Amino acid sequence: MTALVAKILAVLPQTQCTRCGYPDCAAYAQSIALGTAGINQCPPGGAQGIEWLAAITGQPIEGLNPAHGVEGPRSVAFIDEDWCIGCTLCIKACPTDAIMGSNKLMHTVIEAYCTGCELCLPVCPVDCIELENVTGAATGWAAWSRPQAELAHNRYEFHSYRRSRDVGDNDKRLEEKALLKLSDLPSHSLHTDPVVLDKKRAVIEAALARARAKRGSGRSAS
Repeated sequence: MTALVAKILAVLPQTQCTRCGYPDCAAYAQSIALGTAGINQCPPGGAQGIEWLAAITGQPIEGLNPAHGVEGPRSVAFIDEDWCIGCTLCIKACPTDAIMGSNKLMHTVIEAYCTGCELCLPVCPVDCIELENVTGAATGWAAWSRPQAELAHNRYEFHSYRRSRDVGDNDKRLEEKALLKLSDLPSHSLHTDPVVLDKKRAVIEAALARARAKRGSGRSAS
């Protein structure tokens, strides 16, 4: 991360709401630094955020682009536990792990960790999640604080790490199963025809090669 990207990222509210058109605040900061995104695409940061970004980048102050939303008060998600079916979809969608619960058990939102990103709303199949204004007339950075942004950033970083780790663990388990099957293919297959077994072996070996190549490219990129 360049110094400019770090400065830009530091004044973004870290809601990870994606309203800017990018997958997270870091991606938006990177695009601003590259000149491929405007400084007026962050509704949670509002007018104050645009002023800070203008000062950092040297760009003129401009109004918030309405295509990305409007500046408003901070909201917190609440789950109607009488309607929650415990599907866990909102838990997976939350970028700061602010929702607690497990499969087929009702979920609840930890208010202090919720950024009001709204990403849990569209994935709920029973519409049991509502947003509540918790800052009254205060909007943008007046409804948010640097400590809250730092907390949200740290929780998103851990959320991203955990997701990556879980994917890696799952890939490792699948690879181990494939290697076990490959070590004695006849006993792990319903087929006995040597030609068919050779084809299956080639498919498994190719899949393993792709997985290793993908893992290798991930290491080199990091």
